[in-house]
Amino acid sequence: MKKFFETIRNIWKIEELRARILYTLGILLVYRLGTHIVLPGIDPTMLPNSNQSSGNILDIINLFTGGAFARASIFGLGIMPYISATIVIQLLGIAVPYFQRLQREGESGRRKINQISRYLTVAILLLQAPTYIASLKYQLPPEAFSPHFSKIGSVIILTAGTMFIMWLGERITDKGIGNGISLIIMIGIIARMPSALAGEFIARLEQSGGGLVAFLVEILILFVVFMLSIMLVQGTRRIPVQYAKRIVGNKQYGGVRQYIPLKVNAAGVMPIIFAQALMFIPATVMGFVKADAAQGFMANFNNPTSFAYNFTNALLIILFTYFYTAVTVNPTQMAEDMKKNGGFIPGVKPGRKTAEFLDSVMSKITLPGSFFLAFVAIMPAFAMMANVNMSFAQFFGGTSLLIMVGVILDTLQQIESHLLMRHYDGLMKSGKIKGRAGGASAI
Repeated sequence: MKKFFETIRNIWKIEELRARILYTLGILLVYRLGTHIVLPGIDPTMLPNSNQSSGNILDIINLFTGGAFARASIFGLGIMPYISATIVIQLLGIAVPYFQRLQREGESGRRKINQISRYLTVAILLLQAPTYIASLKYQLPPEAFSPHFSKIGSVIILTAGTMFIMWLGERITDKGIGNGISLIIMIGIIARMPSALAGEFIARLEQSGGGLVAFLVEILILFVVFMLSIMLVQGTRRIPVQYAKRIVGNKQYGGVRQYIPLKVNAAGVMPIIFAQALMFIPATVMGFVKADAAQGFMANFNNPTSFAYNFTNALLIILFTYFYTAVTVNPTQMAEDMKKNGGFIPGVKPGRKTAEFLDSVMSKITLPGSFFLAFVAIMPAFAMMANVNMSFAQFFGGTSLLIMVGVILDTLQQIESHLLMRHYDGLMKSGKIKGRAGGASAI
């Protein structure tokens, strides 16, 4: 406990770090206030409780937006349209030469890609916002809408709301601490945790709920899943690299052995977010399709406990894990950099052989990593089958837990780097916080 308070005091001593943390908290407060501002012309007293579960995929959308989706907030569509646009752009980076060229242009190419992503986000919003308004019209009674309610005005406000969230995320990334978009998603998830925990506690204390023992068992299982998620995020395969000796004058350079840490889950949480964004499509389509046959077909993909939903979700996660790892980890570039600096892997020839070796190792560790990631992603379905309240079951795995673990580790890693730069002790006695590799910045 003494070490904890000493670390907090050291963090507060560093003026730049203190300013970044306070700036980040201020931006997150603005975001949370915005999630409670209801669209003009809608009676907030007629809206359902945002903490109640409806038992379908819309609960997951509501979780990502911190309850703003159910509250008909100006931030009701959250940041997911931007995530969807990012997915499309990255897919185009594989198939379209123009985007491939932009990816190789460095900072200038990245700025162009970001600009295109924003335009595409607006286009997606102009499709999703009318669907959201139509869904509100269908679910709420007519008296919930005032005569001054404007569909076009609401679409404009929802579009502007998501673009404003993007801007807030960029401000955090530039002037705050951590990745802004990731923190905004995480804060929306954490905002629902207290009410979900309280709801599950009350449910277990009921006559047929299993009592306090059942609740404590759930907390223990949640703790174990949390630890396994940290292992997944932190797990690495260290590849030894030997650097050749060079003698310049009376000094010796090189001749030391270092390690390349290859992440078991190099893609981070991005495969789950990518897969989740695609799994939202059936729920969006159901807003337009009214035929009973289509409803019956779509119902399987609108139910998070159905076999079709979880199998498709797991398969997409495995595929996206390989895809995103291939995009973010370049064995050929790593081999070239190693060769330029006089490094080599013992027993492996420099150059092409080294690239092939690294690619082989990445393929071998990505396979179990992708299956483990898919298993963690569908854990909430098993929790719901065990009669755990859906609001609380979403924290037993899936996107919610992995985002929280990954973002918290990334943010703590940045705080620790500020401490170590100024010769303070880190946040842990043994070793450094590793955080995620690659996936964080892309959320």
